[in-house]
Amino acid sequence: MLLQLAITGLLVALLPLAIVLTSNDANKYRKLVWITLFLTFDLIMFGSFTRLTDSGLGCPDWPGCYGQANPVQAHADIRAAEALMPTGPVTVVKAWIEMIHRYLAMAVGVLIIAIMVVAWRKWLKSGRQLLNFAPALPTALLFLVCLQGAFGAWTVTMKLQPIVVTIHLLLGLTMLGMLVILASRHSVNIAVAARARAIFTPAVVALGLLVLQIVLGGWVSTNYAVLACTDFPLCNGSLIPSMDFGHGFTLWRDLGKTSSGDLLPLEALTAIHWVHRSFAFIVIAYIAWLARKAFKIEGLRKTGMWILIGLALQFASGISTIYLSWPMVIAILHNGGAALLVLLLVLLIYKSKLSPLSVQK
Repeated sequence: MLLQLAITGLLVALLPLAIVLTSNDANKYRKLVWITLFLTFDLIMFGSFTRLTDSGLGCPDWPGCYGQANPVQAHADIRAAEALMPTGPVTVVKAWIEMIHRYLAMAVGVLIIAIMVVAWRKWLKSGRQLLNFAPALPTALLFLVCLQGAFGAWTVTMKLQPIVVTIHLLLGLTMLGMLVILASRHSVNIAVAARARAIFTPAVVALGLLVLQIVLGGWVSTNYAVLACTDFPLCNGSLIPSMDFGHGFTLWRDLGKTSSGDLLPLEALTAIHWVHRSFAFIVIAYIAWLARKAFKIEGLRKTGMWILIGLALQFASGISTIYLSWPMVIAILHNGGAALLVLLLVLLIYKSKLSPLSVQK
């Protein structure tokens, strides 16, 4: 079974590898990194789709499905489980969604291994002179992929425990940010004004605020608290509704239950939703200020503009999940919007100080 899964991951990775090898780009390493970045973004989006369709336990074991490498081989077991509970958590459709997510994750792992191998070869061959190929970051990425795989396993074996699923999401976004830096080493060639360095610290603060907001959003999603507040700007007709912060923000507990095993009260879900919504105003205001500041600096204008656009779309999709009762497409776009903002802020941080061209003008 493990051999079959490894072969499947390699086969899925063959297409992006073929695109890299047959491309006209003289820097194929850069192409490989950008394609891996693109697929990691897709993986985060598909992960949200897996969670939102309640497919996280579509295959109740890991890494395979009922001890098999794919749902076709496990069809009898899946059908038997579906017959007992027709709406899940195990159905044929959900099993395929879960396994496709795992196959894509394995393919990204293969691509990151390829990135690390190429980086080490180039760096050693150059006598450790090519700093763009310094292997520390690719090696750290491989470690992170392994850690992400472990949390993927725990997500299943611990039955979608909210803290585990939230950390799984956060690690995926960390991978995305690291790939942005790696890709920028080979792509960012725009000299920016020297005063761009002054925006570095505010940009780091903005990224920290965004990550905290994403953690709160992940906590909303993993606890299925999206519809705990059904109106806006009020929450259930009140500015400060009845809330249970103690149970809502107890981190180590099973899905839908308190730490003592009782059913999680509605007030706890309301507290989870309300905190995410309230903190969003602080995050939006700060990032909008930062984007406007970046827009005035030569070399950062385009990045600042895209941050403002991403912020507006993220706000709109967040409000839409309430007024449209959380339609699937909008919820997935909301997750994707958060990942896009992470990508843009990391790019802004890189351009403002980490890039070797950030002080040339």
